[in-house]
Amino acid sequence: MSYRYMRIIVMFDLPTLNSIDMKNYRTFRKFLVKNGFMMMQESVYSKIALNQSMANLIANKVRDNKPPKGLVQMFIITEKQFSRMEILVGEVSEEYITDDRRLIIL
Repeated sequence: MSYRYMRIIVMFDLPTLNSIDMKNYRTFRKFLVKNGFMMMQESVYSKIALNQSMANLIANKVRDNKPPKGLVQMFIITEKQFSRMEILVGEVSEEYITDDRRLIIL
């Protein structure tokens, strides 16, 4: 069976002016982490999905848990497209799985 791995990327810029805004920020960030998203850089999180239908389910879950204010952007790309990302400055984090092998020994 062939799988077409997808990557969901969520980027957000949320206000943190008062205690309610801070709570919304923390709640949204905790939601992402609890649901398997990993931080790529500050306010940019990604998660791998097995196929397009799973990616759509995850995207719907993010839509259902979006904060009331601020900017939240999300897109879905194939794992092949994600692997062609060019790192211009900095180092690649070892926390991310960057290939599509079924068994990865850490």
